[in-house]
Amino acid sequence: MKRTMSALVMCFIGLVGTYAWAGSDRQDSVARLQSSVGVLQAIMATPDKGIPEEVLSNAKCIVVVPDLIKGGFVFGGKHGRGVASCRTANGWSAPAFVSVGGGSWGLQIGVEGVDLVMLVMNDHGFQHLLSSKFELTGEGSVAAGPVGRHASAGTDWKMNTEMLTYSRSRGVFAGLTLEGAVVEQDNDSTHAIYGKHMTFRNILSGKASTPQSADAFMKAVSEAGHQAHLAEAN
Repeated sequence: MKRTMSALVMCFIGLVGTYAWAGSDRQDSVARLQSSVGVLQAIMATPDKGIPEEVLSNAKCIVVVPDLIKGGFVFGGKHGRGVASCRTANGWSAPAFVSVGGGSWGLQIGVEGVDLVMLVMNDHGFQHLLSSKFELTGEGSVAAGPVGRHASAGTDWKMNTEMLTYSRSRGVFAGLTLEGAVVEQDNDSTHAIYGKHMTFRNILSGKASTPQSADAFMKAVSEAGHQAHLAEAN
């Protein structure tokens, strides 16, 4: 009898722990969506010091990683979790959750949190994003993005660059080099928000419905893209 009661108690504790973990992961994911809204609003609020209008209006996907952690001593590292959305025939896709990680060499003393924005600019970059895991390289794959109201006509962002990357620190956007970083699907956050496993391909291709918790994020994505498109037209 005592063994049975002990087993039941342990089972109950395990269930409580599971639900507590799931609740915490959901809270973290919702907080990330809200933080990403702030980053997108900052893009719209600082056109002269932000991402060029024509770059933003031509982006196929937007990836926002609030509070990417950079730090270390001698060996540097990057890690962050964010949210992505891509253009579809019916508008922007529901949000897909991403994880960004990777090491770098160099003298880096201290820890700094920056907001990361990645813009997927062509079909090759889009297909890489749909693969659920890929590494950023400098050979036409990823480049630090131009900054300002308009992009220079001499830049090659319209040509072969698959992804442009930006950092935001103290309210200012700047091009950021992320060679060697790995972008992959954040399965824990995906399950926490959608209640089941869903692939990048299905979400970013427009086959998933937007959860209510992501409404503010989707509105910010739509407004950023719309504002950039109108500004470029004018």
